Amino acid sequence: MWYFTWILGVLLACSFGIVNALWLEHCGCLDDDPADD
Repeated sequence: MWYFTWILGVLLACSFGIVNALWLEHCGCLDDDPADD
């Protein structure tokens, strides 16, 4: 049943990436341009 653990790990990594992208979009970190100072 190693494939079950492998699938869970892949799904966890994908969900972490999606949540991270949503959080960056929510906090507005993607819109910050340091050259605007």
